[in-house]
Amino acid sequence: MTDHAIDTAPRTGSLAQPPVRSAADDRLVIGLLLVSAFVVILNETIMGVALPRLMDDLDISAATGQWLTTGFLLTMAVVIPITGFLIQRFTTRSVFVAAMSLFSAGTLIALIAPGFSVLLIGRIVQASGTAIMMPLLMTTVLTLVDPAHRGRIMGNISIVISVAPAVGPTISGLILNAFSWRWLFGFVLPIAIAALVLGLVKVRNVGTPRRAPLDVASVILSAFAFGGIVYGLSSIAEIATTGPVLPVAALVVGAVALTLFILRQTRLQRDDRALLDLRTFRTKGFTVPIVGMGLAFLVMLGTLILLPIYLERVLGLDVLNVGLLLLPGGLLMGLLSPVVGRIYDRHGPRVLLIPGTIVISVVMWALSSVGTDTSVWFVLGAHVVLSLGLALTFTPLFTAALGGLPPKLYSHGSAVLGTAQQLAGAAGTALFVTLLTIGAATVGAGSGADALASATASGVRTAFLVGGVISLFGILAACFVRKPVTPEGAPTPPPAH
Repeated sequence: MTDHAIDTAPRTGSLAQPPVRSAADDRLVIGLLLVSAFVVILNETIMGVALPRLMDDLDISAATGQWLTTGFLLTMAVVIPITGFLIQRFTTRSVFVAAMSLFSAGTLIALIAPGFSVLLIGRIVQASGTAIMMPLLMTTVLTLVDPAHRGRIMGNISIVISVAPAVGPTISGLILNAFSWRWLFGFVLPIAIAALVLGLVKVRNVGTPRRAPLDVASVILSAFAFGGIVYGLSSIAEIATTGPVLPVAALVVGAVALTLFILRQTRLQRDDRALLDLRTFRTKGFTVPIVGMGLAFLVMLGTLILLPIYLERVLGLDVLNVGLLLLPGGLLMGLLSPVVGRIYDRHGPRVLLIPGTIVISVVMWALSSVGTDTSVWFVLGAHVVLSLGLALTFTPLFTAALGGLPPKLYSHGSAVLGTAQQLAGAAGTALFVTLLTIGAATVGAGSGADALASATASGVRTAFLVGGVISLFGILAACFVRKPVTPEGAPTPPPAH
């Protein structure tokens, strides 16, 4: 394979050597990045509650509509590995402006979209900006904040990361209760533009750009690898109409591209030119938490897209009540993040992970029994308890994964973790909707609202039953996670949900 890497000698200076700045300037930059991050992360889950409305208005199936979430997550998985290059190569303000410009442009495209295809394009453009924003925020904080005070700032980031997707369904429900789905983007667009303008005026450069390698072939291979696998998985739901050739071909292309991607990274990392340095997996204690994190994200994103469909199509709730029902659990997960971090510091990961993964599994198995006459209060309680289990799981897995890495692999470890999160979330969304479609089809078409509700409930049970089986592997992984020994002189890796 031809080597397309762009690799030139670094210039003097890096993000680790910022220019002299005032404390007020630093607080302003971090605050602006936090607000911007909240806005862009909010859009990861804002479409879940809207999916039934979009299915009716755009005349699409659930398998097609879920691509508005899957495509968003998949785009992030492809773009995140490139952000390390962007942050090193360009100034802080340039990267911020690029991220918010992409997000604003995608929001505008989605707002005026005449149909599903253009709406999906808007979501993909939105995701490109979102993928850049989070690594930029983390890098800026690590550069500006003294290690003795990072815990408080990272706690704020953890809350933002957890609460934004948690309140997404609620905000979506409130908007859809009074307006059309277009206003999901119409209300966000002015905020995004305001953040962009304020960033142009107020954001200052944190470090000195330097030339960094970008292997174009790796970028292309990663797109085919992740895209092929998730597209193939998503297409399984439409085998009845498209046949098995397309999903099988996509999965084969994805698997081959992933193999070539891994082989290429293994070769390039010898000269420190890999897009994703896979030597992170040689570090003791890295791989198992990554697997556990992937399973947790798969379950969380799959559940977030499945519950609104069940609550609206089977139990008959309107979008506002669906959003309000999902709010308590989401807020609980965000508010528990600082507490979980302190417990981890004192007692390590397993005291949190083992009960957390058991709770997640119990809820998955409980939800596999839902039907047309299930109480709304049962679903509310299940979601709150599930959120508790996820809160006990995310921060320990993230910290345990990165804690044992040598400092030179922190950026690659973070990129691997971020890519795994988004890919697992996309796979979970696709898998659960596929199982919903297959489970509903086994009941038979029928006629009338009652038959549709019964078929949907059957599909939901099938999806959660498989989710319960998957969750058992999460418990197994939790038993093997250890608190890593931080390399001497290395900064403590930041917490995340």
